[in-house]
Amino acid sequence: MSTRPPAILQLLPALNSGGVERGTLEIAEAQAAAGYHPVVASAGGRLVPALEALGATHVTLPLTGKSPFAWASNARALQAVIRTHGIRLVHARSRAPAWAGLSAARRENIPFVTTYHGAYNENVPGKRLYNSVMARGDRVIAISHFIADLIQARHGTDPSRIRIIPRGVDLRLFDPAAVTPDRIEALRQAWDIPRDRPVILLPARISRWKGQGVLLDALAKMERKPFAILLGDHGRGAYAAELRARIATLGLTQDVAMPGHTGDMPAALLLADLVLHASTDAEAFGRSVVEAQAMRRPVIASDLGAPRETVAQGLTGWRVPPGDPAALATAIGTVLAMPNEDRAAIGDAARAAVQRDYTTAAMQASTIAVYRELLGA
Repeated sequence: MSTRPPAILQLLPALNSGGVERGTLEIAEAQAAAGYHPVVASAGGRLVPALEALGATHVTLPLTGKSPFAWASNARALQAVIRTHGIRLVHARSRAPAWAGLSAARRENIPFVTTYHGAYNENVPGKRLYNSVMARGDRVIAISHFIADLIQARHGTDPSRIRIIPRGVDLRLFDPAAVTPDRIEALRQAWDIPRDRPVILLPARISRWKGQGVLLDALAKMERKPFAILLGDHGRGAYAAELRARIATLGLTQDVAMPGHTGDMPAALLLADLVLHASTDAEAFGRSVVEAQAMRRPVIASDLGAPRETVAQGLTGWRVPPGDPAALATAIGTVLAMPNEDRAAIGDAARAAVQRDYTTAAMQASTIAVYRELLGA
């Protein structure tokens, strides 16, 4: 009789950077702590060594393929993975891998779980059908109340199959007391951040819907301009080049930095006097918002999607209409003009809310509870 622990397989396209990828590692850590063996299948990426350091097994498969032929091929490969590693449950985190995972799990007669990570658009025919795989799990994890409502509205999913588990912040990392001054100073020097102006930070992948352009237009309207950092992966670079051209056109070359990706987000957040979320499409959760709140930073967020749940107006931050540069400029000016002690009080309240409702530990425990519900304790 085998004595190896029961294994759980997580599926996602690749392991490079992003909230889905970090969540995969956090849940792998929790699986190992709960007595399961974590297995992850993806096309690979720079986070694979970190995953394996947690005791997980990584299986490299081309799970980025979106054609039915790719899904069929990947389903067969996943069946082999299930049998080889003794997989007891499949947990899919992205649509293309989920189609293959659903087929493999059903053929092998094991539970299938999904995490519905996005407010996936439906702008082309057939997109709702493609998205629907994320609502087909035996349990469907919604990462916010906003997403839970969306799942029911779009797919008619039985509420008894939905479990609301918000994304969490690792308070071991996102702790103001754990960040040494030299870490903040290293970023200030590397990014050439002035010392005589307030600093505002927009931490988000450089993408049109993340609102970097809205912030630039807001800055152009301000007489007393803070220094802005657009912090995030530039992706293919086309939109980043467009933003740089707009910075020049608006005369903001001395007011904006675009340093790309950082490996020290806690220090980057502490470097800022104010953190922004400016997305023009609804966020499924918005992890950058709660990370900033965990670091006691005052936050201004777009008033749509899940930030309506995480930002209590005037209590743990502020919300402004999305895509409205004038409203954003006014809010930035108002918050930066507040006495330091008033901004600090907002930051304290925000961290307390994160500690209560949005920790990695709570997310991990709730996810393990879903597994045990399907597998038995």
